[in-house]
Amino acid sequence: MRETMRPPIWRVLAAGLVGGVLGTTSAALAAEEAKAGLTPLVAAVHVHSTASTGSLSLDALAERAERLGLDVVILTDNFALEYEYGLSPVDGVLKRTVGLPSVLRYGLARYLNEIAAVQARHPRVLLIPGVEVAPHYYWTGSLWRGDLTMHDAQKNLLVIGLADPQGYATLPAIGNPASYHYDERTALSLAPAVLFVPAVWLWRGRLSVAGRRGRPACGWTVRRTWALLLTGAALLLLVNAWPFSRPAFSAYDARLGYRPYQALIDAVNERGGLIFWSMPEARDFRTFSFGWLGKVIIQTDPHPEALMLTQGYAGFGGLYQEARTVTDPGGLWDQLIHLYASGQRTTPPALVGEIAFHGPDHAGKELDQVATVLWVSERTVAGVLDALRRGRSYAVERYRKEFGYRLDDFRVEVQGGVRTAGPGEILDPEGARDVVVRLSVSATDHGRHPLTARIVRSGQVVARMEGWTPFAYAFVDATAPAGTWLAYRVQVVGEGEILSNPVYVGPLPKEKL
Repeated sequence: MRETMRPPIWRVLAAGLVGGVLGTTSAALAAEEAKAGLTPLVAAVHVHSTASTGSLSLDALAERAERLGLDVVILTDNFALEYEYGLSPVDGVLKRTVGLPSVLRYGLARYLNEIAAVQARHPRVLLIPGVEVAPHYYWTGSLWRGDLTMHDAQKNLLVIGLADPQGYATLPAIGNPASYHYDERTALSLAPAVLFVPAVWLWRGRLSVAGRRGRPACGWTVRRTWALLLTGAALLLLVNAWPFSRPAFSAYDARLGYRPYQALIDAVNERGGLIFWSMPEARDFRTFSFGWLGKVIIQTDPHPEALMLTQGYAGFGGLYQEARTVTDPGGLWDQLIHLYASGQRTTPPALVGEIAFHGPDHAGKELDQVATVLWVSERTVAGVLDALRRGRSYAVERYRKEFGYRLDDFRVEVQGGVRTAGPGEILDPEGARDVVVRLSVSATDHGRHPLTARIVRSGQVVARMEGWTPFAYAFVDATAPAGTWLAYRVQVVGEGEILSNPVYVGPLPKEKL
């Protein structure tokens, strides 16, 4: 059974063995990697702490990662969890605001400083700062009709690797006032201040002759009444418009599509960070009752089309504990790989495994249950970010507590093995036709466990093998077309799952990766 990985965003309101997923690589692969100058690191991607909606402190997470044999923890605490709904036309006054723990509430500088302090206390595990951002949500329906719905509050992206608080401070997202702006509508929202002019004139107007002779001054009373009404209207409209700045994209506009998300992607790229779509096929649906006011629906639908309708992101969560179709052979991921390899996209669509860890009390998950193995050129934050950017990695999920699969070897070679490449790398065959794909899988308990392995070439399954761990296979691709790009990737399923990033084979420009 697979459970939904999305944590309930409103719930604040209303052990595995060491190496359990992966273990160390085989001696043969270690020697090959050492020769290539690469080191495998096991990373937990998408982890929350008590700085937002997690139940473990940063120190406790680092200790847990050490105990489980993880090398890297990529922290993605919630950036901004501020939601509001207002009744038109005075939605700035008649509104309800809900706020949950987030990095903005915790303090950006405090968050980054604490990560650095915990890193110093736990040098064996690399702690990489990041945040989870839902840049936009929008409302449809009505309280009065009983169909008020907040959409896309869980349509998230993971922002990784920004080390400076200023890099995060103005990320464009509803709930982050520092990213709000002033425009021509700001001047319009100040227009009610003009009402103070006639209000003052009416209030200070001279009394009528009747009033000066001691008879009732009806005109005077009417003028002052109008003055008070105008003053009250002006104050109401100004308070309704406060603080006069506004988010780039309104929470009451359902027609924005992916504009808010592309704006966030562009902003992160400008700041030198990495951004990944988080679990694009996950869903969230909840209903909350507010008594006589009625109910509110919270709904986020699966959104795999986001991968095609946005540009410039570094990758996406493709392996997590929920049903997925994007990574099926010939599916959306293979289409994105084709667009990249053919030059129609500028960034490789790298896949990562996402654990979405909020604590051991959430969905019974362990920190190492889904992991990403990265081949890094140096054991540093910069080395990890470079491997993530290039897709020099594979994702693995453990189905059973006792053991997991590990990808000991996956490479494509030509010229009798003289020239090889692994995930996230380019292999230019230079006319050679002897393409061989080598694959090796073992289990962390060194036992025999069944598996099915598939080699996918440019969206098509070209080899399917069944066997037992330890498993090794060399596939000679005699049908590989010459003179064109190819992309090889591996899927392994059985009592666990492995998804590798592709090896690119063909006349691709070296600067692509």
